[in-house]
Amino acid sequence: MFSVKRSQKQLLLAPLLALTLGIASCGGETGEDTAATGGGEDTVVSEDVSLTGAGASFPAPLYQRWFSEYNQQHPNIQVSYQSVGSGAGVEQFIQGTVDFGASDVAMSDEEIAQVERGVLLLPMTAGSIVMAYNLDGVEQLNLPREVYVDILLGNITNWNDPAIQEANPDAELPDQAITVVYRSDGSGTTGVFTKHLSDISPEWEEQVGSGKTVEWPTGIGAKGNEGVTAQVLQTEGAVGYVEYGYAKQQEELKVAKLENASGNFIEPSPETAANTLSAVELPENFRAFITDPEGENSYPIVTYTWILAYQNYDDPTKVQALKDVLEFGLNEGQTYAEELGYVPLPENVVQKVQEAIDRINAS
Repeated sequence: MFSVKRSQKQLLLAPLLALTLGIASCGGETGEDTAATGGGEDTVVSEDVSLTGAGASFPAPLYQRWFSEYNQQHPNIQVSYQSVGSGAGVEQFIQGTVDFGASDVAMSDEEIAQVERGVLLLPMTAGSIVMAYNLDGVEQLNLPREVYVDILLGNITNWNDPAIQEANPDAELPDQAITVVYRSDGSGTTGVFTKHLSDISPEWEEQVGSGKTVEWPTGIGAKGNEGVTAQVLQTEGAVGYVEYGYAKQQEELKVAKLENASGNFIEPSPETAANTLSAVELPENFRAFITDPEGENSYPIVTYTWILAYQNYDDPTKVQALKDVLEFGLNEGQTYAEELGYVPLPENVVQKVQEAIDRINAS
């Protein structure tokens, strides 16, 4: 299909460049840990404050940018974020081992009930989940809904399958086996993606279902959006699902146009994702699930992603710092969203989230 252009500042997938932006990174089983450092004048709190967060890899490049830029202005406030996946992030948040969590799937009532300090779900950005592929000589690719479901179910196993060829009459599709790449870790991206698949395909819902982890019928697993991106890049004939911003960072990575509910093949972009969001009303509890959006120009797989904050903290200084960091991301931070492949929040959503941030307090 089309090839997304490389971002001017590659975050997360380029550790050396990340260091030049003031982000210290370390990998491993605990995820990618990033801590913003820098210089500037601080006007929030006089003490040194360290905030820790963990969760979704989907928004990690944007969060890293926020925390780096914020720290340039407030050098005594350090924010570390571990890109461990939504499942692990929610678990750490419930256990109280972090100051904030992050998830691409809003916490359930059962999960929220486990947090005695109260929970605030704060949608901070939104983005598309794309199907990235590695197919030499095929620069454009249309994938009908039934086709990409059948690929993921293992019913279509070769790129020259007649169903794919019919949707791409001008493409020279090779006799190449398809390798599906999926998330091996507990993932909000997987949760959103499989909710979409279950909504459009009774066969998928019956055989696989939806959730942060599922039993994939075919393919190989990789950890994080980072891992899936890397695996697709190094595997000829591969196709996998990743957040659009990760694909945007890789010039050589191509992404498919997906058929939406109106029968149109839609190219993923901040604009087509914004078309989707404009047709969705965010409820008062901020838990919106956009599984198969309407609209002729709506991209079919779009999600908000949430920062998980406690309603009550013990340390007033930490509360003041956290609220200021969140307000930075909610306002000035939105200007970085489109550059990195995300969707700036609509103004009415910004206002609602600000009201929720105001409810964070020290008990």
